[in-house]
Amino acid sequence: MKKEIWFPSSDMLYEVLPKLSTKDLLKLKCVSKGWQCLMSDRSFIQGQLKKMEPLTGFFYQGRYQWCDEDYDWISFIPIERVTTEVHIDVLDFLPERIVIQDSSYGLICCRSSFPCDVPVIYICNPLNKEWKELQWPNPSRESCITLVFDPFKNPIDAFTSFKVVIVSQNETSTEGDGCFSFNIYSSETGEWRISGEICLCNHNMQKKGCICVTGILYWLTDGDEILMFDPENEISWLIMVPLPTNQFNLTPEMCMGEAEGKLHYVLISEHGLQLWVLKDHFTSQWDLTFTISLELLEKENNKYLFKIAEKLARDYNSGYPWIGTLAFKDNILLMRVAADIYLYQFETKKMRHLCSLSALAPKPFFCATVVPYTTSLVPLA
Repeated sequence: MKKEIWFPSSDMLYEVLPKLSTKDLLKLKCVSKGWQCLMSDRSFIQGQLKKMEPLTGFFYQGRYQWCDEDYDWISFIPIERVTTEVHIDVLDFLPERIVIQDSSYGLICCRSSFPCDVPVIYICNPLNKEWKELQWPNPSRESCITLVFDPFKNPIDAFTSFKVVIVSQNETSTEGDGCFSFNIYSSETGEWRISGEICLCNHNMQKKGCICVTGILYWLTDGDEILMFDPENEISWLIMVPLPTNQFNLTPEMCMGEAEGKLHYVLISEHGLQLWVLKDHFTSQWDLTFTISLELLEKENNKYLFKIAEKLARDYNSGYPWIGTLAFKDNILLMRVAADIYLYQFETKKMRHLCSLSALAPKPFFCATVVPYTTSLVPLA
């Protein structure tokens, strides 16, 4: 007797498949045209986003410090497996050389690499290789470009809605003091407009990218302040860092990131490794949630660390500290120790070696743009 092949119903698929990871769904797309159609449906993708995909990895792009040209070699460092295989062709589907800027819920924001005849901005999804090209008003290599995308606040059922914010540093016409201005693009209107908000600040922006937390944007400056901008209400603010640099004998290494819907500030200094969380941006209130001394950090990870305090002091004036904080996301710190890249898990207090700097590009860079990335099926077409 011939047995019939059983296939689950559409209702069952809608119930079960959204609970799977994006990686598993990609494999299942090949089962049938029906499954592929289902997994490309916007309402299905919206439901699958609720699964809260874990961090997939980090994009790493070296950066020239004293040159008008961009370095266009982009590497992707996956963190899911025990052994790390660096990928160098993830964004090759775009029509030109690009510089990565930001990422949110699987979408990546990048710009044309300089020199370039007509620089533009791209929003893309490397998983489905879809992308949109945006006009770039007043293009500058010094511009900080940020993607604002939240599929829970603006569901993607019918349209993928996002904003792009460009922050520029200018001088006020009256006092000659420095200020930041904001240019906002809306995918709903397809237009740019200059915000009426400006933020007076005499510090320069650090080249460490932007952190978006529940729609609020944060940038590190080279002073003891963090620039904040709310694109929804068009309000800016300067937030004091948890500890000013004059409290340290050695220049500390720091970076910011997001975890559990809050802004976090990572600090490495002669006092050890610290993790601060922002409680109130208007009063610059921070809580210290994690701290470990250099001695204990070394003891917990003696396979990778040796005489940390001595090496930090030795490299103080070199311009390239022995330890560097690269990026933070979901209680995971990507860090550089000498010429190697590591993960540090704050929950376990353990480090894991990922790769060497030489594996990331033909010419290793200590200065780089590093962007955390999580895969998603979000469409742009």
